Amino acid sequence: MTVRPLSGPEELELFCRLSYVLDHELEEDLATGRRIPGWMWVALRGDRVLARIAWWTNKEGGEPLALDFFDLDPELPAEERSDIGLRLLETATAAVVPAGAPRPEYGRFLPPDWHEVPETRDRLETLFGVLERAGARPLVERLRLEWRPGTPVPEPKGRLEFRAVKDREDLVALMTPVMEGTLDAHGQADLASGLSAREAAEKHYDEEFPHYTSPREWWRVAQLPETGEPVGFVIAARNNYHHTIAYIGVLPAHRGKGYIDDILAEGTRILAGENVPRIRAATDLANVPMANAFARAGYITFERAINFVWDAPGATDS
Repeated sequence: MTVRPLSGPEELELFCRLSYVLDHELEEDLATGRRIPGWMWVALRGDRVLARIAWWTNKEGGEPLALDFFDLDPELPAEERSDIGLRLLETATAAVVPAGAPRPEYGRFLPPDWHEVPETRDRLETLFGVLERAGARPLVERLRLEWRPGTPVPEPKGRLEFRAVKDREDLVALMTPVMEGTLDAHGQADLASGLSAREAAEKHYDEEFPHYTSPREWWRVAQLPETGEPVGFVIAARNNYHHTIAYIGVLPAHRGKGYIDDILAEGTRILAGENVPRIRAATDLANVPMANAFARAGYITFERAINFVWDAPGATDS
């Protein structure tokens, strides 16, 4: 068996002999520098691809930010599949992730019924077992949501007014109290790591929001008409791949009043008004209030996602 990176973009066909739902993005990612061949590895027996793995970043020249491809040949016996996967994971990680640096989070998109389909569940649990052998742990399972054209968008109720976000400080000041008591697992992990709510909000803003290619005029702050007091906010945006409700929140003092529906409707109206082919969103499986709000707004669950993390640089049990 040979374990190696791709020699160049011309080996993309080889890499795609195993399949995953993001295969269609690989060619453009390579062209834009969001992936490089040295971050795309395969385990081969002859010309048969036994396993593959790849990392992603959000801009050309960036460090690897996420491990988002990891596939094992389903025709292999489970034990052999697991051993090959572990060898590929550890060999490629040692080459791609700088020594002493945190290992990027692993994320995978899943069929919405993956728990209920035995064959799908068994294959995924074998894969997840490899990650756990390498020292990773599951962080969260999420719902991936989609609004499609033709779905009704509620008219404004008049309970709230909306204005554009003024600047970074305007939004971070609102994100900070939302971070306190958050139901989002990534936010909870940031707070558990020792970051203050303000620091966690700044991290979220700086790592994600500057990379959106859409107008910042789409970002909205919700406020009470009578006083102008902020109630919440919604970030409608375009990322590298889709239009999305990137972030939404209600300030703690105004929760429990149904404002989330008004705020989500505003973000949806902004994007629907641009005649986009779809609007994507995601929320943690455990965040039932947010999931219910998306359902009321006509968003459907088209996939799930799961994230695994390594808690310490280079952590491994292998």
